[in-house]
Amino acid sequence: MTDFPQDNSINTWMEYLDTFPSLGEHWVETSMRRGNPVVLSDTLGANLKARTALTGSLLLSKRIARISEEQNVGLLLPTTAGGLLASMAVMLLGKTLVTLNYTAPIDGMLSAIDQAGLKTVFTSSRFLEKCKTRGIDLEPLGEKVTLVMLEDIQAGISSWEKLSTLLCCKLLPASRIKKKYCARPALGSTAVILFSSGSEGPPKGVMLSHKNILANVKQLNHILNANADDVILANLPIFHSFGMTACLFLPLLERIKVVCHPDPTDVVIIARTIREKKATLFFGTSSFFRLYIKNQKVSEQDLATLRLTVAGAEKLQSEISAGFKKRFNKTIYEGFGCTELSPVATVNTPFPNLNNPGLKDNSKPGTVGKPIPGTLVHIVDPDTLKPLAQGTAGMVLVAGPQVMQGYLENKKLTDQVVVEREGQRWYVTGDKGSIDEDGFLSIEDRYARFAKISGEMIGLGTVEQVLRKSVNNDDVELLAINIPDPKKGEMIVILSTQDLEESALRPKLLAGGLNNLSLPAAYITVDDLPKLGSGKSDFATAKEVAKQAMYSRTY
Repeated sequence: MTDFPQDNSINTWMEYLDTFPSLGEHWVETSMRRGNPVVLSDTLGANLKARTALTGSLLLSKRIARISEEQNVGLLLPTTAGGLLASMAVMLLGKTLVTLNYTAPIDGMLSAIDQAGLKTVFTSSRFLEKCKTRGIDLEPLGEKVTLVMLEDIQAGISSWEKLSTLLCCKLLPASRIKKKYCARPALGSTAVILFSSGSEGPPKGVMLSHKNILANVKQLNHILNANADDVILANLPIFHSFGMTACLFLPLLERIKVVCHPDPTDVVIIARTIREKKATLFFGTSSFFRLYIKNQKVSEQDLATLRLTVAGAEKLQSEISAGFKKRFNKTIYEGFGCTELSPVATVNTPFPNLNNPGLKDNSKPGTVGKPIPGTLVHIVDPDTLKPLAQGTAGMVLVAGPQVMQGYLENKKLTDQVVVEREGQRWYVTGDKGSIDEDGFLSIEDRYARFAKISGEMIGLGTVEQVLRKSVNNDDVELLAINIPDPKKGEMIVILSTQDLEESALRPKLLAGGLNNLSLPAAYITVDDLPKLGSGKSDFATAKEVAKQAMYSRTY
């Protein structure tokens, strides 16, 4: 069990983290600890013990080093045992991992490749074929970079090399393994470049150091109370920051058994795997959790072993939280974070609050929890960055060892969102929120998700909330979008998965607290709301859908 700092100040946590090696070296130390339990499996058939998993990543690292001499190494892989081991192989080499979002448009992926200067991308022929059957053709990437198949690498590794490497892992001490196989990058060097989801514009390359990622892993383990019986069900994509930390680095660096499944929408298979593998920790998004509620093949018994279910990446809708509790008798605990924060900043948990014994637990419904250890959250005026009074809504700022290094090749933008205050680096999240008397953070919406209509700022999240209550149908998915209006500056358009009658909704919306300016200008029915591969709403695509629909109505 790790001895965490008793003092949760940022400076204490910084000093504590300085006692650790790089992520690759940490992976070796964790794998070589006493005992050799199964630590990594997936629904494709992998079932690996600690030293066997380490052997796999060591063998891959040798091949990656031969094939790719450049510092930045691209990975185009799903959340499987192979995807996790390939990621750790890059860490062993001290290279920088760039995980590509295979659900993004090709133009977005090519932009990421250009920004990161990638020359080689490691992927899987089986995975590329699977993508093609789902209408995702990734082969055009081969015109830009060299695509190397893991199947070809594995076929080229002899039985003797596999056996000799495994014997090294079984017979040699961790110190010898590190000396023989590991690079020793500085904790402050870039470990991962993650490209932002692109939900609000072009993707940005977020540079996270070994220390950033290690910080968030240790912070999460501190509050999860993980034990030897815990099993993480990992299905979030590792190209997304939440999936990368919760499904890759957290289990492998802390030796928490992890079971992988590559598709977070395969809810029946995932539920069956939770039951069969007795999974206890489950991470997801509001959109993905909705799928479990709607699928009648998933039963309460399937999810019975879960002791902690956490939602992040997007706002947890109240109807989803209530529906999940009703169907499965499980509470979803919401957290908050950003890619730029590695990603977690706050979270609700059911565990006792050691810092405030007066609270029964560390959770408050409707909030996104309290800051995790070694983290500070302040609410400030969005224009002046001056502190606001408790309970007043304003810009959310976060400080802690998990704050990113910066944006790739974009110092100007970095300087806009990472500011120095009180001797700490603070990330300006772009979110509007408030902190209550017990220290719980509530998020109202993104500042970017406000429509300016006739000079008045109207929160799209508020419009969605009132509309959901007025519709009173949990099967309806909806999204409020702001688009240009030549008369009032902007207008609000609603995308929904079922027909909504404007005349019937108008009095309900007014009674629910909306004024005439905040009433939607139009309702557009779509088959599915635009979503990113992480499960988050794709606001950029949704705006284009709304614009095209409104334009077609004009002519």
